[in-house]
Order: sequence, then C-alpha cells, then structure tokens
Amino acid sequence: MKRGRWDIFCRVIDNYGDAGVCWRLARQLAAEHALEVTLWIDRVATLARLVPAIDAASDTQVASGVAVRPLIDDAPPPRLPDMVVEGFGCGLPARYVDAMAAAATPPPWINLEYLSAEPWVDSAHGLASPHPRLPLTRHFWFPGFTAKTGGLIREAGLLEARDAWRLRQARSADTLRVVLFCYANGALPALFDAWAEGDERIVCIVPEGVATAALDAWLRGAVPHAGQRATRGRLAVEVVPFTTQDAFDRLLWAAGINFVRGEDSFVRAQWAARAFVWQPYPQEHDAHRLKLDAFVTRYGQALDAPARQALAAFWDAFNGEDGEAAVQAWPAYRATVAAYEAHGQRWADTLASLPDLATGLVDFWRRRL
Repeated sequence: MKRGRWDIFCRVIDNYGDAGVCWRLARQLAAEHALEVTLWIDRVATLARLVPAIDAASDTQVASGVAVRPLIDDAPPPRLPDMVVEGFGCGLPARYVDAMAAAATPPPWINLEYLSAEPWVDSAHGLASPHPRLPLTRHFWFPGFTAKTGGLIREAGLLEARDAWRLRQARSADTLRVVLFCYANGALPALFDAWAEGDERIVCIVPEGVATAALDAWLRGAVPHAGQRATRGRLAVEVVPFTTQDAFDRLLWAAGINFVRGEDSFVRAQWAARAFVWQPYPQEHDAHRLKLDAFVTRYGQALDAPARQALAAFWDAFNGEDGEAAVQAWPAYRATVAAYEAHGQRWADTLASLPDLATGLVDFWRRRL
C-alpha cells in the first residue's frame, strides 16, 4: 500500500486552537497511518508553545514524525504531495494552487471546516467545490457528532489511557476541582465571588495567560504567577504553567468541571467525560451562539429535564458574560454535575463508536488512489 505524502496548511486565528487541531491531526496521521506529513504553519512560535520539541526559529524540522515548515505565501511551491488539507479554509499560497492546477493529476484537496453540531453540517459534509478559475476541486470536510460527518480527532487508545490514568489517581471528595480555560469573560469576577463565598471548597486551575483581566480585577492586581496559588474564602485559584497537549488532557481528566473554549479543548473535554462548560470562539453578529445552541440541543437530548435546563441556563449566562445570571444559574448546574458526568461517559462512548477524523480522511484519500 502506498505510504503517501500529505501537506496540512494552518494559519493561526484562534489563539492556540487552530494550531492545536492541525498538530493533533498531523501527529496522528504520521503515527497511526504511516504517512509523511508536512505541517505548513504561519506562526511556528505558537505551535512551539504546545510542542516543546519544536524550535520557533527553525525553517525545517521534524517533531513526532511530522515535518514542520513556516507557511510563507510568496515562497516557491515545494514538490506536490499526494493529499492537501487546508485547515479551516485558511487559503493556500497562490503559487501552490497554480502548481496543483498544472499537475497532470492534482492531489485531492480537502478543506477542513470548523466543528459544529448544526443539523445542516450532515448534508454539507463531503460536498465538492470546483475552483472558480482553475481545473481543481476541493471537498468540504466537516468534523461532527454523527455518522454523516467527518468525526472527531481521537487517537488510538485515548479512552483506555484516560481510564487507566484515572484508576491511579485519588479524587478528593470534599473539594471541587475546576479547570478554567476560557476566553476573556466578564462573568468571571462575580462567579469567583460566588465560589469564594459558597459552602464548598473549590480549587480553580487556570493555565498561565488565561482570564488574566478577570483575575486581575478580582484579586486587585495580585494575580498569581505560574506555579502559585491565591486563596479567598472557599476558593483557591491556582495558575499552572503553559503545558503540552497531552498534559492538558490529564488536567481535564482530573477535574470535576472543565471550562473550555474554541474547538480543540472543547473536543478534549468531551473525551474527558466530565461535566464541562463550552465557550465558542466569539464571532460577529453572535454567529457563535448558533453553534452553542445547536450543541446544547444535541448534547442535552439524553439528559432529564432539570439537568438539561440547568446546563442550558448556565452555559447561556456564561457565554452572555452576565455575571449576575451566571451566579443565579450556578447552584442548579452544580447540583446536577453527577448527571453530566454519567451522561458524558455515555456521550464519549457513543462518539468513539464512530470513525475518527484522521481515519476518515485517510479512507477518503485511499478511495482516490
């Protein structure tokens, strides 16, 4: 069977999310499908924060079996690969596209779309889109939550590794562990107050550089440095150093509730099978709220009415950055966390029964050999 050379293109828009998704995909394709993968990325330094083995100043390097190259629009096109994946419609360099058009047999071209639970995604997945001026066609690949979509990134043995790790960990019964990995959010200071004044001990784990404005306002400038903790009332805020993707997965596995954002951490929270709160990447005209509502509807179908209503109310308040509403919605949400965890386990198992994103892409490519 042909080994295959793949090029993946990534432009960083959403902090670390775009780089995180493209790196996970590239790493899995190389490790599990024996492909020669090159990741072309416009901000190598961003990827280097996630992958310490990568040198932000190097133009040519290999990490975890993936060649990493800077994406430079006016650079001469390299030797064309056997498959092209355009991450999130980021746009390929014009000279690269012209080289594909001039090839006797252009490589298949996939546009990897953003993840959405909206119903229309099922019918749009896999559709062909002819180039407006060149003899090229690209296909839209939609990650998703049904068998009619392109699936989610899921490395082989991920859920088994999660379960084995948890068996080795002790979980405190009298302390709620919360991971907070969100975008800037005006509801946080009021929520911090409610947690500090509540009856339950809470340890809030905050990755370095996250929620700094809210922490600064709440702690009056005394934001902890990485590796330090600040305590007020029943709430302890612990800032942890920026870490690798694999270590971040373990943070999610250990938490009672995970606040996540964008796409990469959103998916990893679902594989963690813990209660979680999602903050989509903010878009103009509140377009991200359509994605939020669609996921709440899909995810909440199997929950009983009180748990479904509590989840919808708290997620809505948090994404609306309404501190008062978030504080009011918190007790009902907190009271049903056990139900979300049980549901999350079933949800993750159901998603794991579907083909993963990388395998689906490889199957698409092999059908065209």
